[in-house]
Amino acid sequence: MEYKVVTAADLPTYLQKNEIANFLAEHLDEFGDSKHDIMKCLDYALSSYGHQGGFVLLAKEDEEIAGAVVMNQTGMESYIPENILVYIAVHRDHRGKGLGKALMQRAIATAKGSIALHVEPDNPAKKLYEKLGFTNKYLEMRLHR
Repeated sequence: MEYKVVTAADLPTYLQKNEIANFLAEHLDEFGDSKHDIMKCLDYALSSYGHQGGFVLLAKEDEEIAGAVVMNQTGMESYIPENILVYIAVHRDHRGKGLGKALMQRAIATAKGSIALHVEPDNPAKKLYEKLGFTNKYLEMRLHR
């Protein structure tokens, strides 16, 4: 398995971002977002504009994406974590082999500062996040308009 961190400095093309978005749209299953929203997240993470930025961590086997993490930087610290882990997905053929844990550990090591993530209560990955030290300090509430 090869791991690669992609940032704005790599000047990722639309086709590269589209490949990542297609992978995430397919392998996030019921916990995912629309491809349009995933592309917006990738544009933010791979932007060098102003306060935006972050990175994408890819795990590849035989040139195919086996897993991916998208981390957005918030540009803040202390009261809001410096990073938000927006997406993590592992290809169905690689699940149950420790790839999700390996991706999380590498993403944590790559990110500078604290990390927040959102997880559905019934998402099996919640146990992995807790084992890695994530806690749920707050109950998130949203007002959708």
